[in-house]
Amino acid sequence: MDKLILNAVELDGFLTDSDKDNLRTLDVLFEKALKVFPELETESDTAKEKLKKLYNEMGNLMQEICRKNPQIHVFSFESPQENHPEASRVIAKLRDINTENHEFIYYIQRSFEMLFKLAWGGIPGSEKHHLIVKTPVTRPEQNYAVHKITNIDEKIENTVMCVLLRGALLPSMIMSKEIEEYSSHGYVTPFALFRIKRNECKKENDMEYILDLRKSFFNIENLNGKDLIFADPMNATGGSLVTVIKHLSESGIKPRSIKFFNVISALKGALRVVRALDNCEVYTLWMDPVLNEDAYIMPGLGDAGDRINGIDGETNPRNMIQLIADYGAGIANLYRCQLREIENTVLNCGKQ
Repeated sequence: MDKLILNAVELDGFLTDSDKDNLRTLDVLFEKALKVFPELETESDTAKEKLKKLYNEMGNLMQEICRKNPQIHVFSFESPQENHPEASRVIAKLRDINTENHEFIYYIQRSFEMLFKLAWGGIPGSEKHHLIVKTPVTRPEQNYAVHKITNIDEKIENTVMCVLLRGALLPSMIMSKEIEEYSSHGYVTPFALFRIKRNECKKENDMEYILDLRKSFFNIENLNGKDLIFADPMNATGGSLVTVIKHLSESGIKPRSIKFFNVISALKGALRVVRALDNCEVYTLWMDPVLNEDAYIMPGLGDAGDRINGIDGETNPRNMIQLIADYGAGIANLYRCQLREIENTVLNCGKQ
């Protein structure tokens, strides 16, 4: 079978009655917010106050829901209060319609660095490694410096980076680079590349997720017993991740753990993922309350894949190697170890 399809009805079956009640409440609150949006065009202070109140109400409800679901980690809910403005500024820049490609990529990089620290940076009582670094200073003798880093080798050196193409390519490279930098052995994650997309002809309530195995590249034996990491700018419905894990499970793969990293996640997508998948945790920089009928996050930030990679032509979409080439020399040099792994996977790994 070359293609695997999952639909929204199957995903909603994982939600509890309480989940559905909470999602309905958020839908009602966001409908009220939508009615305020036109008033903002007139710079109305009254409208601004209404909107702040509604967003605070939605935020408080989402925080309470996440508190009851400890597999969902939201940066602004779990990090120290003094770190929240940083996340807000980054998300605001990513959302801004005036943020262009290169600046958007810069804030995507910052986002996933923050998410890495959310997952692994605050482990109390961890053993420390000592790094001895040779510096460029040679007078009066060659100089060296000693630095301590947290020892998280055991937590990161069993990982495989799983890429949900195509907007997830750069975020996955960023996360892999962070793992390499925090590993005392310079561990570079293997990559598994999945060609999965939503059927854009469908609406949110009948959405389909199509995994094209002919255009996916991975060694299935190398995924068993591993800590699988997925990094995607947006988690709208959770369908892409669940579809991939469903395929791996049916192929006999049992991951040790699954971590899903997003810049923005819709609450529904986060709940579906942790309900549907065993031993799975979601890490998101920001949580948005609802999806529209086309299954896009609101207020969202648009198509993150297009804003990172540019828009493909209808008849001539770029393949993986072309996408990498379009990132340019700056990114290619920064993530050279990751690109080497990706190219080896695409060019040499047997397709499943």
